[in-house]
Amino acid sequence: MNQTNDPNSITGENRNEQNENVFARVQDYTGQGYALEGGEETDKIAEAHRDEVVHAVEKFFREKYKTEVIVHNLVGNIDGVTVFVESVGEPHFYTYAIVPIDKSQKKINTDAVWSQEGKVEDAIRTGIYNMVFDDKFKNLDDYLTDFTSNNLVVGKKEDAIANVGGNGFSTPYYYMSISKDAFSEDILSKYLENPQMTKIEWKEEMKDIKLHPKEIYITLQLFMKEHNAQPNKEIFNKISSDIEKLKNIPSGAYSIYLHDNKIYRSSGIGNKENSLKRGTPNKIIK
Repeated sequence: MNQTNDPNSITGENRNEQNENVFARVQDYTGQGYALEGGEETDKIAEAHRDEVVHAVEKFFREKYKTEVIVHNLVGNIDGVTVFVESVGEPHFYTYAIVPIDKSQKKINTDAVWSQEGKVEDAIRTGIYNMVFDDKFKNLDDYLTDFTSNNLVVGKKEDAIANVGGNGFSTPYYYMSISKDAFSEDILSKYLENPQMTKIEWKEEMKDIKLHPKEIYITLQLFMKEHNAQPNKEIFNKISSDIEKLKNIPSGAYSIYLHDNKIYRSSGIGNKENSLKRGTPNKIIK
């Protein structure tokens, strides 16, 4: 599937069929139809051994990352199953792990659970950052809630974020990624040494740690509310201008995307040729 195809270039019956099979309205999308290449067989095997998979992933996060997680969704891939999870409590984040499957024996390799390099570590950093600067995130959240209430735009459903997101700290309107170089000290090591640190303790810990905003990536993603609406330049320019002017929101490098109303079922992505974008090299640095 070419994820850059413009659905508005398809006409007549083909357009209707394309839209129905490939896209969902963002307001309706909870991850239905999400798929990974070559995962048809492993998906069935994983579901048949769901309890085994869930137990293995929960154990993996407890032992390697000192974190309790809730398993939301299992999606087969060519060599196993990708398991989408959410952390319990704070720091709060979404991520995923991968459980290998021996297809010939239909066996779950529970002792070989793994995660993509840096992915979970990144997610933990985003959760800590949100926890420490919760007042600034509240300002951003309040702005976006107000903006979507007064403009014909919406965000993703919470279920879609949980089931097929896996993008660190996330809300319906944005997700985050934080480089290990974003802080002057290694906050991940501090977390793994003492995962029970409270929010108050983390706030104190971070007082003397310098931030590098260009290594803190905050991606805003909004969708048009109406079914056939094209991304609106006036709305896009308004939110870009507002983010530039807003005070007391989280430091970071902000990218902004405004999509039409449709989201790809198989990937959970809204990016299309008609999407309006502001990102590299023109990110908003706060």
